[in-house]
Amino acid sequence: MDQNLLRSYFATVYELPSESGLVRVSLDGEIVQDVGALPELLRRDFAILTAYNPRSMLLPRRVNEVRHHVMRDLLILGCYRVEHCVGYDEEPEGVWREPAWLAHGIEREEAIYFGRTFRQNTIVVCQNARPELIVTDPTCDEIGRTYVGNWRIRN
Repeated sequence: MDQNLLRSYFATVYELPSESGLVRVSLDGEIVQDVGALPELLRRDFAILTAYNPRSMLLPRRVNEVRHHVMRDLLILGCYRVEHCVGYDEEPEGVWREPAWLAHGIEREEAIYFGRTFRQNTIVVCQNARPELIVTDPTCDEIGRTYVGNWRIRN
């Protein structure tokens, strides 16, 4: 995978809904010594999935919205609790902002399947309080290749 793209993925800020309000995080943190200090949401298993802009190709807003709702419906049919979240570039000149779904309790392999089906370069999966960036497009890298990150709480 291109190193600039990888750095960009790790620096992406995610706004995730939780019982205590929005949790803003990225994957570019230091190793977490005390997992118990993390917000409860980050100690649960989940995936962050989107159907927007497959293979980084910009699609018209309406097409992206339809794809995104189809993904949500399929996740719900799979009996997952799904909540809206967003990922964005926090750089001052950054304009990128992409809606996503927080799929609670989804199995890692099924999350990869959703990423492949909707032609995403990568997905984010959290298991045992550790975030992973997982490749789901063979044009980026080997399917299932994992880049382990660490949560960084953003304020």
